[in-house]
Amino acid sequence: MPNVKIGLVQTTCSASKEENLAKAVQKVREAAAKGAQIVCLQELFTSLYFCDVEAYENFKLAEPIPGPSTDVLGKVAAELGVVIIASLFEKRAEGLYHNTTAILDADGKYLGKYRKMHIPDDPAYYEKFYFTPGDLGYKVFQTKFAKIGVLICWDQWYPEASRITALMGAEILFYPTAIGWATSQDEATNTEQYNAWQTIQRSHAVANGVHVVSVNRVGLEQDGLMKFWGGSFVANPFGSILYKASHDNEEVTVLEIDTSKTDSYRTHWPFLRDRRIDSYAPITKRYIDDNE
Repeated sequence: MPNVKIGLVQTTCSASKEENLAKAVQKVREAAAKGAQIVCLQELFTSLYFCDVEAYENFKLAEPIPGPSTDVLGKVAAELGVVIIASLFEKRAEGLYHNTTAILDADGKYLGKYRKMHIPDDPAYYEKFYFTPGDLGYKVFQTKFAKIGVLICWDQWYPEASRITALMGAEILFYPTAIGWATSQDEATNTEQYNAWQTIQRSHAVANGVHVVSVNRVGLEQDGLMKFWGGSFVANPFGSILYKASHDNEEVTVLEIDTSKTDSYRTHWPFLRDRRIDSYAPITKRYIDDNE
């Protein structure tokens, strides 16, 4: 169906996994009550953002997928008739972990998972300590309401990821996210960083002619050293902002989008038609040196 009502859930998180899951269920219910058909939760919503430190204790937060959280969310999805996009810390095997998003269809069925492909390693974002890079490739999921593509946070910065997912037929690109500002930074730096983050994702909407939905968390974490900047948003296939959340508040927003607009944008701005796929082999190189 071309018209789809998207629910964005932007919240704070606590140290209690049980409380966070209960809050997520409550917020999904709020979104469904507002008419949402697909609800996207933020990255790693069942915990604080634990990757700020390299601590073996944090591996206890992980769980199998499907597993306890998807069991709970699947029942909620079936009860409410909504699709749920749920970003979780996956324990695949002993000593093997992923940053993974599970997709629950509107009848509660587990449709599958996407494992985060690009894993950052920056101060306060030590994800390489915890997560093995995804090995499932890029994925699309045919839900009751739309064929969706899901990428995760750091994947946002890579046009290759959005392009491949769009070429697989995704009608909407979803980005569950956990990104913030160091509270020691000045406002000019904060503004520049947020604008870059939003701009790169809006460019994915333009280049691929699809709607982009990005859902981030809010709140102070890491003993007040990190402020997650919220700013969740929806962009149409030409990059126009249809909705933007605040940088400070929890928000549950439902927005109706028209996926049929993809055809019009792609017809009038035929980027897919004019791709020179015969010239793109060098993109698989790490860097193109002069002597190669």
